[in-house]
Amino acid sequence: MREDVEALDISDVTANWVNAAVLQAQIDDRIKALADLAHTPLFFGRLDYLHPVGGELADGTQRPADAEGTKGTKDTEGAAAQQPLPEAAVQPLYIGRRHVHDAEGDPMVIDWRAPVSQPFYRASKQDPQDVGMRRRFGYTGGELTAYEDEHLSGPTGPSSPTGPTGAETDPAVTEATVSKLLQQEIERPRVGPMRDIVATIQPEQDEIVRAGLSGSVCVQGGPGTGKTAVGLHRVAYLLYAHRERLARTGTLVIGPNRSFLHYIEQVLPALGELEVQQTTVDDLVAGGHEVRGEDCAATAVVKGDARMAEVLRRAVRSHVTLPTEALMVVRGSRRWRVPAYELTEIVEELLARDIRYGAAREALPQRIAHTVLVRMEQAGEAPDDRVQDAVARSAAVKAAVKEIWPVVDPAKLVLRLLSDEAFLAEHAEGLLTADEQKLLLWAKPARSVRTAKWSAADLVLIDEAADLVVRTHSLGHVVVDEAQDLSPMQYRAVGRRCTTGSATVLGDLAQGTTPWATRSWAEALAHLGKPEAAVEELTAGFRVPREVIAYASRLLPAISPGLAAVESVRETPGSLVVREVADPAELTAAVVAACRASLAHEGSIGLIAADARVPVLAEALTEAGLPYLAPGEETTADSRLTLVPASLAKGLEYDHVVLDEPAAVVDGEPDERTGLRRLYVCLTRAVSGLTALHSAPLPEALATTGPETS
Repeated sequence: MREDVEALDISDVTANWVNAAVLQAQIDDRIKALADLAHTPLFFGRLDYLHPVGGELADGTQRPADAEGTKGTKDTEGAAAQQPLPEAAVQPLYIGRRHVHDAEGDPMVIDWRAPVSQPFYRASKQDPQDVGMRRRFGYTGGELTAYEDEHLSGPTGPSSPTGPTGAETDPAVTEATVSKLLQQEIERPRVGPMRDIVATIQPEQDEIVRAGLSGSVCVQGGPGTGKTAVGLHRVAYLLYAHRERLARTGTLVIGPNRSFLHYIEQVLPALGELEVQQTTVDDLVAGGHEVRGEDCAATAVVKGDARMAEVLRRAVRSHVTLPTEALMVVRGSRRWRVPAYELTEIVEELLARDIRYGAAREALPQRIAHTVLVRMEQAGEAPDDRVQDAVARSAAVKAAVKEIWPVVDPAKLVLRLLSDEAFLAEHAEGLLTADEQKLLLWAKPARSVRTAKWSAADLVLIDEAADLVVRTHSLGHVVVDEAQDLSPMQYRAVGRRCTTGSATVLGDLAQGTTPWATRSWAEALAHLGKPEAAVEELTAGFRVPREVIAYASRLLPAISPGLAAVESVRETPGSLVVREVADPAELTAAVVAACRASLAHEGSIGLIAADARVPVLAEALTEAGLPYLAPGEETTADSRLTLVPASLAKGLEYDHVVLDEPAAVVDGEPDERTGLRRLYVCLTRAVSGLTALHSAPLPEALATTGPETS
C-alpha cells in the first residue's frame, strides 16, 4: 500500500503549483501513516461469522453497510440457534490496527474501529452476535507465536493457547476462564513508551471507546483499569468515524505533565493517527508567558476557585465608562450631533447583551454610525453602507470609543488585580473574604507584565480574562487525562476549548493529589461546561496485580470514602513485598540493592521516591554503577531503571516498582489526605511486582503485623 502511494505521479493532474503542493503534502502524510512499526503486527484477531458478512441472517434481516465496504453486525436474540451456512461460504475476517487491502483493493485486514469488528470485543456465548469462532493471535517481537480459539456457538469456551503448528498445550477450558493470551499480553514486559491496548479492549471499555461524538463522557477508573488507553483509543475511533468533521474542527489530548505526554505519544501513531495535538494545561494557557513563580497551596486554591471568574468579569467590564458629553460628527459641510443619553443607551444595551468585551467594542462604532445615518435619512439624505463605515472610522467616533470602551490587555488586568489592593477589593467584594484577597496580593508587585513572575495559576487567570475579551477557539473533541487534579478555573480553561464540541474526561477521584483536587465529577463537569456528560466507572483492573491493588486500597476509606475498590483480574503470588529497614542509615543501600535485584527480572523498573529523597538516591545509584533515566526518557533493553519523583509518578507504569520510604511521600505534601493520595498513586504503578522499603512507621492503614509482607 505504501509503495503504491510512493509511485503516484501527480505531475499532470494538478492545475497549478498550489494544488500540487497541497496534494503532495497529503501524499506525504499518507506515506507517513503507512510506515512500518517495529514489532507491531498487522492483525491480532480473527472472526468467523456463522453467515457471510453482508448476507441475510436467520431472521431475514441484513447487516447494515460497513465503513470499509463490508457489512456490520447485528445484535440478535437467539443467535446461537441460527443455522450456519456451509464453511466454504463463510469468509473469515482478520481484525487489525488499521485497514489493509491487497493489490486488487479487496480488504485483507479490517480496521478494529469498523462496525463489523465490534463483535471481536463484545460477542459472548450469551450474545454471540452471529460469530461462530473468535481467534486471538499472540506475538513475540512481532513474530506470530500462538493463537487461541473461542467457540461462541458451541458448548466450549476459549481453548488454550497453541503454538504456530496448532498443537494445543492444554485441554479446552470453560468460558469463565480468562483468556490466557489476553493475560499474557497484559503482563508482557514494558520497555519503551506506553503501548496501545487495541488487542485487549474489554466489552465495558469498548462501549466507552465507541460512544458517539455528540456527547461528552467522563470515565472514573482506578489504577490499572485502562482509562488512559481507553481515552486515546476513543480519539482514534472518533477520527475514524467522523474524520471529515474532526479534520475541520480539530482534536486535542491534554495530559498532566510533559513526561506523561512523552510516555503516551506513540499510542495514536501506532493506530494510524498522526495529527492529534497533545499538550498540558500549563502549556495550553501559556499564551507566550513563562511560569517563573510559584504559589503557596492556600493561594493556589483561591486562584483556582471558580469565583475568580466573576472577579475577572467585573474587572474587565469596569473599564467601560458611560459617556457624559455629546458626540459631534462632521460629514462634509454638515455636523451631526449624538447626545450623551443616546450614547449611554447604546453602551448599556451592549453591556446588557453580555457579549465578549472585544466584540462589543467592535460593535460600538457601528452602532454610533448607525445612529448618525438615521439622522441623515431624517434630513433627506440617502446614505449607504459605505457612508456608515466611513462614519464608524471617523476620528470623532474613534476617540469616543477609545474613551468609552478602551482596549483591555488580559495580562495587564491580572497584574493590576494581583498588585492593586483597592482594585482587587472593589471587584472581589461579596465574592472573596478579606483573608482570601490578602492571599492573592503580591508582596512585591511587578513593574510590568514582562518582569512579572507568573505562577501556573496566574496564567489560567490570564486565559480566563483573554476569553472575556475575545472568544477562545473551540475544537471538535478534547480528551483530558488525570482530570481529578484540575482546579475549577483549569476546568473552565479546558471547557473553553470544546464549547461547540465534546469532551472525554478521564480520572480517579482517589488519585487527586492537589489541594484543589476534584471532590465530585458532577461539580467538575459543571465547571467544564458539560454537566450533561455521562459518567462511566471502570472497576475491573487489568494492570496492577490483585495483591498490590488490595494493599493500596486500604487507603481508600481515608482518601476517598465511598469509592469502589478496583477488582484486579490478575492474581500474582509474591508480587508484593513490604520490608522494614531497622536502621534508617541503611535504607538507601537497601533501596539500591532492591533495584539491582529487580533488574534481574524482565521489563522496566521504576524507583519511586519522595521528591526530597531523589537527589540522595540519584547519588547512591551512580556510586553503585546503576545507570538510570528520568521520567519521560524512553527505556531500552540496556537501560531499564527510571528514578521517578513521587510528584511525577501519576499515569506512568513499570513492570517492577521499588518504593522508597512511604512516610516521606506522605510528608512531602501540604496535608495528610493529599499525602496519602500521592502514596496511593505510587503504590499502584507496578504491573508485575512492588517492593516497598521503609524505616519510618507506615501510615496506619498500611501497617502490617510483621516485618515483611509478601
